[in-house]
Amino acid sequence: MNAVTEPTADLRTALAHARRLLTSQPATAAAQAREILRVIPGQADAELLLAAALRRCGEFDAARNLLHPLRQRYPRSAPVWLEWGELCEREGKDEIAGRALRRAVELEPGLVDAWLALAEHCRAVDDERGAAQAYQQYLRYSARDPELLAAADALCAGRIPEAERALRARLYKAPTDVAAIRMLAEVAARLGRNEDAERLLARCLELSPDFAAARQQYAMLLHRNNKPEAALEQIAGLLAQDPENASALNLKAAVLCRTGDYAQALAIYSRLLQRYPHQARLSLSHGHALKTAGQRDAAVAAYRRCIEIEPGFGEAYWSLANLKTFRFDAADVAAMRAQLQREDLPAEQRAQFEFALGKAAEDDADYATSFAHYAEGNRLRGATIPYDADDASARVRRAKAVYSAEFFADRSGFGDPSPDPIFVVGLPRAGSTLIEQILSSHPQVEGTMELPELISLTRELRGRALAQDLGSYHDLLATIDRDEAAALGQAYLERTRIQRKTRAPFFIDKMPNNFWHLGLIQLALPNARIIDARRHPLACGFSGFKQYFARGQNFSYALADLGRYYRDYVELMAHFDRVLPGRVHRVIYERMVDDTEAEVRALLDYCGLPFDPACLRFFENERPVRTASSEQVRQPIYREGIDHWRNYEPWLGDLKQALGEVLDYYPEPPGHWGGADNRSSNHTMGEWQ
Repeated sequence: MNAVTEPTADLRTALAHARRLLTSQPATAAAQAREILRVIPGQADAELLLAAALRRCGEFDAARNLLHPLRQRYPRSAPVWLEWGELCEREGKDEIAGRALRRAVELEPGLVDAWLALAEHCRAVDDERGAAQAYQQYLRYSARDPELLAAADALCAGRIPEAERALRARLYKAPTDVAAIRMLAEVAARLGRNEDAERLLARCLELSPDFAAARQQYAMLLHRNNKPEAALEQIAGLLAQDPENASALNLKAAVLCRTGDYAQALAIYSRLLQRYPHQARLSLSHGHALKTAGQRDAAVAAYRRCIEIEPGFGEAYWSLANLKTFRFDAADVAAMRAQLQREDLPAEQRAQFEFALGKAAEDDADYATSFAHYAEGNRLRGATIPYDADDASARVRRAKAVYSAEFFADRSGFGDPSPDPIFVVGLPRAGSTLIEQILSSHPQVEGTMELPELISLTRELRGRALAQDLGSYHDLLATIDRDEAAALGQAYLERTRIQRKTRAPFFIDKMPNNFWHLGLIQLALPNARIIDARRHPLACGFSGFKQYFARGQNFSYALADLGRYYRDYVELMAHFDRVLPGRVHRVIYERMVDDTEAEVRALLDYCGLPFDPACLRFFENERPVRTASSEQVRQPIYREGIDHWRNYEPWLGDLKQALGEVLDYYPEPPGHWGGADNRSSNHTMGEWQ
């Protein structure tokens, strides 16, 4: 903490000693500050130190009584504004805290503690962009050494190779420099070298266990890398040091949502919202958790609260639209149109307003207006999301080249034999959530979510393939032995264990994109069930086109890309039908709607499960549902949605053209691809091995 006055040498020594006690022994620090003030009444640094100690002891009124006169005496003191911001943060006065912390860094940009406090404040209120900017400045100004300062400048400016060279040179000379290690972890994370980033942060904490900022970064990285148990362990360490650490609590709630522990997550969000009632993003996260937990009315109220706080928050309007069963009124539509007149509206928010207005016009049967809004929303979103349709087609060719019938015959008996997972694959909006809801209504099956673990495994495999100069991870799989295949299956089962809350012997992973990885599933988990959810290509394609996805479906923002993606999917699935006959059970959405009981019985039979009437009353299942269809699958099946796409047929020419013969042959693949309809397959698990 920089001084607000210039103390003498003896006083500096006394103050430094007291400051060292602030974190671990705040009461002792307060006593020492009082002793200084007894000798030198009114000494400003000691008063500021005493206020900080009292805040840490929870004596907020006493701290405030000290800070008020200090703010009047030293209105341009950054340390005073920093402490005022920290106090307001603790008292739940989030807007005042944010202003105070920004004032501190404005007055003294080199005050690293203020940048760190501002970053944590932004994280606590779900302002990830603000947190990232503040954190970058913290890194920059914490590097007092000229070499580290140069590396931090390069990192902040996005000159990543330059930053990496400087940091590696620094660590060659000083291998235990924790600031340099932490910065190098940031470099690794930006380059996608997640394992390196984790290893560096673990080393950083090994050298400096009390380095809270590094631990926060480590917990965030583990969360992003789909390692929730490890993330929760690091968060526990942060909260043990500071139980009121709002950014750690917010991160914990996000991790708990990923692990399906919604009751705990909702309790944390409620606690944070008491402290930060005027933060729109925090209220949005709360709304998402409420929606998934099936508390629709409370979710609507949370989204409405976002709009009250921030009328230009398009994401809140889209979240209401994304409930699917919600209808906007005339006042909502007028408010959204008014926001679109703003020239300062960010493109991301503008896109979400367009998607929401598309839904509002759709509900009013004004399909021309609806399509225009959807098209504009997709144009805006697509401009920021890269996608290469040729690359997706090349992925199909690579997979087909590796996975032949002989490939699997030669590897009979490979993998972990556990039958626990049921993979539901296909395209988004094809009925996978309905299938999951039906199956999870069976007492022997647990529904989870779109689990990211298999895709995480493929990223690791791609890294290994790249290191061995192999063309794809499929080529790497062709080189592994029986034990390595079993280890992959075991890794998947271990990583998904945290998602399983019951003793049901089977669980569902409904990540639709897993259709790209059927070769890996067969090799690593040969007894897992695989269900392909398929829907009419125009219905499925347009349903994806009108959906604003948070991430991961970059193909969905242009009708031509959607059509090509659907073609690639059908071609790849037809290949696996040919090389592994009967391995995949196909559920055609329209057949499920027309004859639900027959399709449900066939589905349960494929899974080796006895029929249970609860599966026909899936809409009574109160489990959390974490997809856009969460409210729809809490209702009985209805036919109205099957042909709804026809209202938009005049504008679907690009989709039809890209689909080509796939559209003509639906629900079968084109004959020259050699697929077979095996929806009523009676193959046994033994035949697949």
